[in-house]
This record gives sequence, C-alpha cells and structure tokens, in this order.
Amino acid sequence: MQEKKGVREEEKAKILPGGTLTPGVFHALVLDDDEISLQFIAGVLAEAGFDVSTATTVRQARDILSSTSVDAIFLDILLPDGTGLDLLKKLESRASTQAIVITAHASLDSVREAMQQGASDYLQKPIEIERLNTIVKNIARALDKENEIGKLRNELRELGQFGPLVGASAEMKKVYDLVLQVAPTGAAVFIRGESGTGKELVAEAVHMFSRRSRGPFVPINCGAIPPTLMESELFGHEKGSFTGADRQHRGHFERASGGTLFLDEITEMPIELQVKLLRVLETGTVSRLGGDRPIQAEARIIAATNRQPEQAVAEGKLREDLFYRLNVFPIQLPPLREREDDASLIAGYFLGKLNTEAGMAKRFSTSALESLRAYSWPGNVRELKNIVQRAYIKAPEVLQPSHLFEKPPGAAPPPLGPTVSLRIGTTLADAEKELIRATLSHLDGDKKRAAEVLGISLRTLYYRLREDKDAGLDEGDVEIPEDEAEPNEAQEG
Repeated sequence: MQEKKGVREEEKAKILPGGTLTPGVFHALVLDDDEISLQFIAGVLAEAGFDVSTATTVRQARDILSSTSVDAIFLDILLPDGTGLDLLKKLESRASTQAIVITAHASLDSVREAMQQGASDYLQKPIEIERLNTIVKNIARALDKENEIGKLRNELRELGQFGPLVGASAEMKKVYDLVLQVAPTGAAVFIRGESGTGKELVAEAVHMFSRRSRGPFVPINCGAIPPTLMESELFGHEKGSFTGADRQHRGHFERASGGTLFLDEITEMPIELQVKLLRVLETGTVSRLGGDRPIQAEARIIAATNRQPEQAVAEGKLREDLFYRLNVFPIQLPPLREREDDASLIAGYFLGKLNTEAGMAKRFSTSALESLRAYSWPGNVRELKNIVQRAYIKAPEVLQPSHLFEKPPGAAPPPLGPTVSLRIGTTLADAEKELIRATLSHLDGDKKRAAEVLGISLRTLYYRLREDKDAGLDEGDVEIPEDEAEPNEAQEG
C-alpha cells in the first residue's frame, strides 16, 4: 500500500547532520514494520546523537522496553501483531519518555487517541525530512534541558533545597526520592504527616516536577470550609442555583483542570460529598450545582491528612472506596524532631528570607543553633517559622536562645493542670473531644493557646469544635473569626 511506504525518494538524501546530544547519553526506540521508514528514522536519530534500537513487531518492542531505559520512542500505529497504541499504556510508568506516533493519512483518528494517551507528537507517512528533523531536534533540546535540570536538582538536593522543600536529612531525602518517582506519572498521591510538617509543600513539589507543572496548582483545606459551602467550592454552581448565588462560580476542580488539585485534611470532608468526589474521580467530569451538563475537569488529585486514615475509615468518616482510590502512592512525611539537623537548616532558610525582605544581615549565635537542635518541635515547621519570626523582631543583630525560647529547650515543662482520665475502650474520637474540652477549660477558652498546646492548627481546632455537639458551645464560639485566620501553610514548610 503506497500510504504505508514511509519515505519519499527525494527525501532520502536530505538528512540534516548535527545533533545537540552527547552520543550514548540518550536511547531511542523505533517501531515500524516498514523497513525503509524504520532505517530512515533510526538514521536521523543516530545522527542526532541517540543510541537507537529498532523493532518491527509489538512483541519485539516490549522485549526491548522490559530491559532498556528508553528516552524517546517512535511507534507505528498499524503493526502485524497489534497496534503501537498498546505500548503507550506500558509507558505510563515512564512518563518522561517522549512518544511519537507514525501514521498513514487514513488513521488520523488513531493519532488523536494516541495524543490523548500521552504521545507528544506524530509523523505522517510519507515522512518529510524537515518535519522529522524538527521533531528530533525538539526532543534533543528537551532531553538536554531535562538532563541539566536533573543535575541541578541533585546538587540542590544535597545542599538541602528540593523545590519548595528544605532539608538535607536522610529522612527527607527518602521523601524527595518518592516525589521524583511519582511526579512524572499520573498516579494519585496520599500524603500523611503531623500538622505543620509541610504536606502542601510536598504536594507542590510533586506538581512542580510533573508534566502538569505549567498547569494550575489548586490547594483546598477540607477542614477550613463550612460543610454547607464545600460542594459549591469543590464543584462550582450556576447563577440562581441557591439563595445568594448571584453569579456563576467555577469550583476548585474546574480551576485545577490540566494541573493538580490538593485536598488537604481529606478526612474532614462530609461523607455525602465523598460520594460525589468519588464519582468525579471515576468520570473525570463535574456538574455545577444547578447545572444540567457535565463539565470536563481533568485534574491530578493529591490528598493529605494529619490523622490516621484507616481509623477515619473505621469510624465512618472516610469512605473506604475513596481511600483506596486516593491511596495509590502514599508518602509519609516525618515530623521535624526526626529530621536530624534540619531544624537549624530550615531556620537559616527562614532567617535568610527575613533578611532579604528587610535588607538586614541578622544571624544566629552558635548557642541559638544548638537550642534549635535540642528542641522537640511539637508544632513542626510551622512552629519553627513562627519562632524565627518572633526572634527576628526581638533580636538587634544576633539571635540568641533567649530570643527564640522563653525557657531553655529540654527543661521540664510545668504541668498544664488537672489530668484527664479515660476508660479503657474509649474511642480515639471521644478521647480527642474530651482532651480538647479539658484543655480549653484549663486555658479559660483561649483557642489560640489551646491549638498550640494540642499541636494542631487553629482552623483544625475550630472544625473539631463544630463537630463536637456535646461541647455546650454557642454557634459564635465555633466559627473562626476573620482576624484569627492563619497564613497559608504553603509558606510554612
């Protein structure tokens, strides 16, 4: 069939010499049962500096992929033992591999399907050399740039800076490795960690190193939005859909389409909304409140919690099917107290930012750095940031331990007051409620202080109080005032 023949006769002598790649660094695979087309593409790739493997069947290509790391693959759609589209699924775990489909004019519908499945470009037969050279050079430039970025990223990683994350401890390097493994894929990520450890920054890093990095990163704290407003915030609403809906509103899913949606404190989402969330994840579409048509909303989902999700499932606060859907790739973020010398490194990062903003050159004393290492950091990175900011204001030039801490770290803290007695068999949820009530009572209702003592955010405390119907609090006592809203956790580690 003439369409199947891959190269025009006049094109054979027009291979443009000279690539930008160092020979032997990158590997390409060409899959085509048309021998002329196969060798022609392989020759251009070799001239550009690629190591090249060739295959004429899907089976041969699978064998090569099972044993070889491939940076670029050119694959024909129609093959004797199947279709090149079958290989795209195998490449999902190698999202950094650039796939180019080769097709005859009659199969352009297959090209559209291939692009939807992750192919980055296509070649139409008979192949034009200018088009082929342009594609190969674009791949070469992209791979060279990716290689340079990878080297720079590794250098920064050793110095303790990884995207928006700071830390050089072995524990954090494990987190960095997990981020790099999952970022290029489309897998859902579930981040666990104590309050203030920087879960949103891990989500940002996954987004930053993914193919969606040019798309939006949209964070939402499920514990900070009143349940009555959460459906509208997530899925949007049409004008007139309810009282006060005076305009159309695009929800977080729509705004995150093409990028990443970060669902923080997922265990705080009302159970009835979890059913709708699961449907959105399954269909890739959302329906605004009051709307009558589905809207495409293709966003990668990253979820996080500071609680034990398995316990939330057991208590009926998190749907088991939703948890399994979100928990494809779990990342456990260590608390600051388990991160070796990261506290002083992060403190230096915060101090540097403050100096830059203020045009100053303040520094930590040796004893101040020692006190940072000695402290247990119950509030994690969020607490560290607040302490450095407070000390920065207090200190004239050199930050001393007395600027950081009212009492030296390691000193036994005075007892808070009366103890709380619990019966064996009390559920964790009831124990938590009792502890919050007792702490608030002892602190004369000071919610900010209670949140600090309990090691949770102020917003989380207010949400817990709204949940506790037996706390005896008025409606005004459980609504967070605007002037008590906390800064975005994305800036707090």
